Amino acid sequence: MTSFVYRNGALNAERVPLGRIAKEVGTPFYCYSTAALGESYGAFADAFADRRATICYALKANANLSVIRTFANLGAGADVVSGGELRRALVGGIPGKKIVFSGVGKTRDEMALALDAGILQFNVESVPELEILNEIASERDEPAPVALRINPDVAANTHEKIATGTRDSKFGIDIERALEVYASARELPGISLQGIAVHIGSQLTDLAPFEAAFDRIADLARNLLARGLPMVRLDLGGGLGIRYVDEDPPGVKAYAEMVGRIFAGLEVEFVFEPGRALVGNSGVLVTSVLYIKETSARTFVVVDAAMNDLLRPSLYGADHAITPVAAVADDSPRTTVDVVGPVCETGDVFATARSLPPLASGDLLAIGSAGAYGAVMSSAYNTRPPAAEVLVKDTAYAVVRARATIDDLLAQDSLPAWLALSNAGARGAA
Repeated sequence: MTSFVYRNGALNAERVPLGRIAKEVGTPFYCYSTAALGESYGAFADAFADRRATICYALKANANLSVIRTFANLGAGADVVSGGELRRALVGGIPGKKIVFSGVGKTRDEMALALDAGILQFNVESVPELEILNEIASERDEPAPVALRINPDVAANTHEKIATGTRDSKFGIDIERALEVYASARELPGISLQGIAVHIGSQLTDLAPFEAAFDRIADLARNLLARGLPMVRLDLGGGLGIRYVDEDPPGVKAYAEMVGRIFAGLEVEFVFEPGRALVGNSGVLVTSVLYIKETSARTFVVVDAAMNDLLRPSLYGADHAITPVAAVADDSPRTTVDVVGPVCETGDVFATARSLPPLASGDLLAIGSAGAYGAVMSSAYNTRPPAAEVLVKDTAYAVVRARATIDDLLAQDSLPAWLALSNAGARGAA
């Protein structure tokens, strides 16, 4: 987190003290760094500067419009997986011609919306999807640009819930059927074949699974071209991991060198879909300590953020670095604690048996690497308004998603007439 550093004894986002934001906005809140977003995007763009490549930011990692607009201003495209994300990408300033639409369950309405937007390509994941898209595009006399997403049957060596490239997953077309399906797609009047796509999973910290998958995809691409089938583009997905606590993921340069070696001689455009790698370490979740609870078995640090704000630890057993916002000396005493939230679930835990300096009620903690799959997966479970979101640029900050109030949450519900009348009658009788 090079954009999150201690200055004058306090953790800053760029040049804004997190404690200042906490005082003015309240906790919990997400804080994103413009400089970190630019640095991560620049690393990807530079790594592939020597080839025709579009960096399509995967909105599912963080869909805040200010984050999207920041990447749009840097020249990014977008990878979307729903009609809602497509709308967000467009409103965020990303042109349709730089948007890729992925996902296994696109609806007819979403397909029509994407055709209206003039997107770069649909990553089609099944034969039934291909047939429906052909039908819709043919009715409009507007061929849909398509890349077939291929499942290479390669294990990603990541958490089972974010592995997408083996034959037992719901994603993609089996590589054994790829040639047959690709050839048949060429004959469909509503389909304009662009190439093939692959994505084997997220948070990969080793290049070996990428290499195994890309080897199979490169062989397939060369086979398709040798048969005279059209191919202008290869979409290699995303998935490059980041450091949360002690991981040692490969750098973007090493990843790019591997891509260049495997696909050498293929004169095609490339699409990459990084999400976590662009935003993960560009954000933190700041939370306040509520209580220190001592039991005969453990010490609990109870904070005001919860699993409804950051689900990853509960959902994936994920580890995030946790850092006091007030600087402490390197030789300060440490205590082994569990950092937990207030939600009424035993699984509402951010860290177990974590070594931290002594803490007290009111202290601020920053949960690191929270820019990806944090706010975007949040909910109002326990009728808890999700954390606010803040974007920092140098010495300035702005609230880019305000914290909802409980009244806002209640206003989302409506009562049927018989309950509304019943309540009114009860009030009148009283």
